[in-house]
Amino acid sequence: MNNVSSGPSITQKLGAVLFADVVGYSRLMSENEMDTYNALKSLMSLLEETCARFHGRVVEVRGDGVLALFETATSAVEFGVELHRIAAQHNQDRGDSQRIKFRAGVHLGEILIDDRGIHGDNVNIAARLQEIAEPERVYVSSAVYDQVCNRLRYGYEFLGPKNLKNILSPVSTYCVRSEVAGATMAGTMRPDLPGDVLERPDTPSVAILPFSSQGGDESDSWIADGLTDDIIMNLSKFRNLFVIARNSSFFFKTQTMPPKEAARRLNVRYVARGSVRRSASRIRITAELVDATTERTIWAERFDRKIDDIFDILDEVTECIVAATAVMIESHEKQRMIQAIPSDLEAYGSVLQGQYHIFKYTRNDNRKAQSFYENALDRDEGYARAAAALSRTLNINWRYSWTEDPSGALDQALGFAQRAIELDPTDARGFGELGYVHLYRKEHDAAIQSYQRALALNPNDADMHSDYADALAHYGDNETAITHLRQAMRLNPYFPDQYLWHLGGAYYNLRRYEDSIETINKMNNPTEGQRLLAASYAQLGQTDLARQIADKHRSAHPNFSLSRWATVQPDKLEEDTQHFVEGLKKAGF
Repeated sequence: MNNVSSGPSITQKLGAVLFADVVGYSRLMSENEMDTYNALKSLMSLLEETCARFHGRVVEVRGDGVLALFETATSAVEFGVELHRIAAQHNQDRGDSQRIKFRAGVHLGEILIDDRGIHGDNVNIAARLQEIAEPERVYVSSAVYDQVCNRLRYGYEFLGPKNLKNILSPVSTYCVRSEVAGATMAGTMRPDLPGDVLERPDTPSVAILPFSSQGGDESDSWIADGLTDDIIMNLSKFRNLFVIARNSSFFFKTQTMPPKEAARRLNVRYVARGSVRRSASRIRITAELVDATTERTIWAERFDRKIDDIFDILDEVTECIVAATAVMIESHEKQRMIQAIPSDLEAYGSVLQGQYHIFKYTRNDNRKAQSFYENALDRDEGYARAAAALSRTLNINWRYSWTEDPSGALDQALGFAQRAIELDPTDARGFGELGYVHLYRKEHDAAIQSYQRALALNPNDADMHSDYADALAHYGDNETAITHLRQAMRLNPYFPDQYLWHLGGAYYNLRRYEDSIETINKMNNPTEGQRLLAASYAQLGQTDLARQIADKHRSAHPNFSLSRWATVQPDKLEEDTQHFVEGLKKAGF
């Protein structure tokens, strides 16, 4: 007699797995167990209904999490974004400390299915991606990204290969942002960094790693970030010093690594780092400069002063780093290094808080930054830096139509930029914002002159090089534009997609369509480059491929109007605008 035991029926299937759980669930339960239980039960019921609308099914609901299976990666990511929106809406009537927020991970691969649920390594990867995700974000693997990047108009920030708990090989990971517009401006790692980007410069090169906060509350974090940002800005004014841009430096904020490793990744010789501790009316700042070649600290200092002395400390740190790297300083550069000090120290604090938000590049954060800058100007109406920063928030509002009156925002941006320059003609920020306003008012000569003045004052500002290059391309000087974009990429190795967008446009103007295609295909947010990509393929006679891309663009940008685009495009030469229109029409727009 044969004893044959029949186990559960197991099938294999390709699917997209989403795992989401509640941030701080244990704390929420300990503070108000019954309220949290009821609120989460109601929310989970709503999420199950929503999941079905995205052609998925909830496989398991745990106390604080949900495991769901979808037919496609597209549906899983769409549901992940919707999940956060539903939770945010659900939280409107709850206090700040009682809000239920999720984090989510999505992976695509073969899974095992039986009567108990879904299993396998690919399910585990989704769970581990969720564990490292930021609150209210969706982290996805490269397998998911490859499926959705050309279909869903979201922002995708490459976070690099991540070592996940109990997963054998690192998983290349992307963060999904529902606001794609701002994602084109945010710094990002790249799977395939151009080989010429990281050549070691001839001049002394330095990266300022984000100073750590030694305090216990969030206010100390924005102070530490703001001071790091100011040291980078001060140092970038020296022509004989090569300074890595803020975006790239801040990729090392949450990473602990030897200075030598950070220097290797950025290919610079010197690395500066430090810490900030604030207590009442005093501030303690430690700083050191390491020669990565020898791994030797060549300068270190601790500043323990009244908080009113913060500008003196910034100047001293800048001077010490410059001296330690043996950089020759011209007298006018030293004069520019000294910041205009506001009459009210609280105004400086408001500016630092604004900086903390503006670099997140979301509509809500831009609004918060604007409020902080307005507060700074209320405290000190002669604070040029606050006026320039306020102009920037208005320019961003105009760029992405984050306001009900975009044209009014551009006019306001002009006024604040002019005010900043009048108050402090040695600060590059005002001239940069003025250049942007002039460009989109189609005042081309004024735009070029403003950017040239800005770069004369701050020759190491990577974003300024990129913005100037965009103005040059619209002016008709594409070769010079390409030179400035390559400089921007070297100063900011973790550069945003915007640099590639500008570079692809310059290549297109020069009829270098293959180079334009190669450039745009390196964007992490491909839907934003689809017009340029389709036009380039069309000009090469690859009409079928161009029309496929145009179809994808229509899905992602259903409101795009070619005639409206042509009126907004700030080209000085009408033939450049018509050249692009011609390519788009060939592609089927």
